[in-house]
Amino acid sequence: MPFCDLRVWQQAMKLTVKVYRSTASFPKHEVYGLSQQMRRAAVSVPSNIAEGKGHRSDRELSRFLFHARGSLLELQTQVMIARELQYLPEANAKDLLEHAAEVARSLNALINSVREKVA
Repeated sequence: MPFCDLRVWQQAMKLTVKVYRSTASFPKHEVYGLSQQMRRAAVSVPSNIAEGKGHRSDRELSRFLFHARGSLLELQTQVMIARELQYLPEANAKDLLEHAAEVARSLNALINSVREKVA
């Protein structure tokens, strides 16, 4: 699978696992609320990278990378909300946000690289 070799996909997969583990301790009333939204957003990042890599054109890849970036921004916002609600300890939230920032840097670099090919 060609997408598995992408460093940004690997980073996003690790972030997704961290999000799943972190949200496991959320209050029970959040099972279908914030925890589910965070999980969906996290899963969407590597999924969109993989889907974009599966398309034959750089233009399509770029489009899916932008979707991945949007999901990543959504996840970062949700982590901040979870921290404010004290569902996540500060250290855990900080770790997730730092990992998300690392994914964002890699994702932006890949987006810029692909956009240069398209232009």
